[in-house]
Amino acid sequence: MRVIQANCRVQFTADDVEFIQTVLGRTKGDAASLVALLADPESRDLILDDEALFRALLEQRGCLRVSPHLYFYVLVRHVLRRSGLDDRNVADYVAELLSEYSRLERTQCVVPGQPSRLQYFFEMLTALQTADDHTAFCIRAHIGNHSLFLSGVFPEHLRHRAERRGAPGLSYYQQMGSASFRAASTHRLAARYELASVFDTLAERFEPARLALNDLSERVLSIGDPDLPHFLKG
Repeated sequence: MRVIQANCRVQFTADDVEFIQTVLGRTKGDAASLVALLADPESRDLILDDEALFRALLEQRGCLRVSPHLYFYVLVRHVLRRSGLDDRNVADYVAELLSEYSRLERTQCVVPGQPSRLQYFFEMLTALQTADDHTAFCIRAHIGNHSLFLSGVFPEHLRHRAERRGAPGLSYYQQMGSASFRAASTHRLAARYELASVFDTLAERFEPARLALNDLSERVLSIGDPDLPHFLKG
């Protein structure tokens, strides 16, 4: 199982740099100087917080020639800051989560030794009982990620299923997500992947993070639509 990390900001492409130059070059001086500034982590982070980039990603018509890493980082960083979550590493992690989960296969939990992919929490919790140390950490992180993704991007589908079919509601995903991030944050591998603080914050502030993604989803996102994960259909 592969661990999602807070690394959107080191995966920007040449198209991303060109987009930033196009949007900010007129207000930030010579476009060439922007390239040098983007190479410096502190300067890069200040540039990425520029409101003009956020507006440009929302307002530009047609196909955006930017990577999912830039797109999600700028948008997620903006909505999380508005929710009082100002940690850039948390924004980086959540942005990478959305980038990964924009591919449907990454929403599923693949556990070594299991005959098929795990798609439901009860299957993942059962797998924890016999998992090795690394796999247990990955399962905990996946449950947290999955809870945040579903409750953040598909809240109305979860409400609809809860009302119509008695399925778990948003509070269930919030509890599962917060508890799983908490367990993952205290695991020894969290420090190795430099995720202990990120998981701790998401455990403590799961609801504000979820609500920020709700806002983002309503405004700009369509991850998975119209091909919703099968467990959200119906």
